[in-house]
Amino acid sequence: MKMTFRWFGQDDPVTLQNIRQIPGIYGIVTALYDVPVGEAWPMPSILALKETIESAGLRLAVVESVPVHEDIKLGRPSRDRLIDNYSQTIRRLGAAGVPVICYNFMPVFDWTRSNLAHVLPDGSTALTFENETISRMDPVNGDLSLPGWDASYTKDEMGQLIAAYADVTEDVLFDNLAYFLERIIPVAEEAGVVMAIHPDDPPWPIFGLPRIVSSMAQLRRLTEQVESPANGITFCSGSLGANEANDLMAIIRHFGSLGKLHFAHTRNILRTGPRSFQESAHLSSDGSIDMTRVLEALHATGFEGPLRPDHGRMIWGEQGRPGYGLFDRALGAAYLNGIWEALSKTRS
Repeated sequence: MKMTFRWFGQDDPVTLQNIRQIPGIYGIVTALYDVPVGEAWPMPSILALKETIESAGLRLAVVESVPVHEDIKLGRPSRDRLIDNYSQTIRRLGAAGVPVICYNFMPVFDWTRSNLAHVLPDGSTALTFENETISRMDPVNGDLSLPGWDASYTKDEMGQLIAAYADVTEDVLFDNLAYFLERIIPVAEEAGVVMAIHPDDPPWPIFGLPRIVSSMAQLRRLTEQVESPANGITFCSGSLGANEANDLMAIIRHFGSLGKLHFAHTRNILRTGPRSFQESAHLSSDGSIDMTRVLEALHATGFEGPLRPDHGRMIWGEQGRPGYGLFDRALGAAYLNGIWEALSKTRS
């Protein structure tokens, strides 16, 4: 296992120097955030990003994410040109030595929460998802804006985009994903890159939009659609674990045994009701996910890929990007590294 840490570039309040001081950190998970969705990433920008990270004594371990344009998800005529651009980005990242690309196929919205600063009993704040609150929100009117959402749409454009999905069923969306995979996975193989799709977050439909990457069956369907070692998954304990019906250990065992578990997000959440949860500290005792069992399963499959602590609370008065402060994620990294060391020494 290689411990990594998410970094959002030069504007991130968490610096590379901060990250390097966390014990056991191997590399950085990041992306180019100034390239419009759908355009090929410029090679000079990729190399400059890599040089910045390496100058800080770290490695560019994962690119998360190369966003998939909505026209690809919708199956519009422009998708072939956009997939060509995406393929060019894969080739350039491979040439730069990037081994893993994490991406998702969530319509319109990336990860979604109803509150970015829910106050916990200890005074820290955390991200929460309350289904009842989300059901009352109107994303077209900008009721909530989250990190990771594309803020470039106008109100009218957002309304038109959501309306475009009115006739897109889960099967139609899957067909569009299959079309995408059939074209990019051979490119990834040639480039020496593995593609790691991230599960839907949360793992159920929101705002009437379909979701197709939320369960073992759906993950198997998409990885079996294009049979290749390069077509794999990002295991996210928080995203998949929000649905109690998902057997996390079975998912790890299945994809780990096939060599298709390319990246891991290991965070804890506390389920608070039907389709509702709050982010918690990484400790097993603080949430609904047994983190020791998660790492135990990863260790048993021989997982050697990048792993990162995921969304953290804001603690000790820290101000910053919701879910992505320094302190709690650093504690999470130390906790996860401790579990992994114990497993390695007692099971070798």
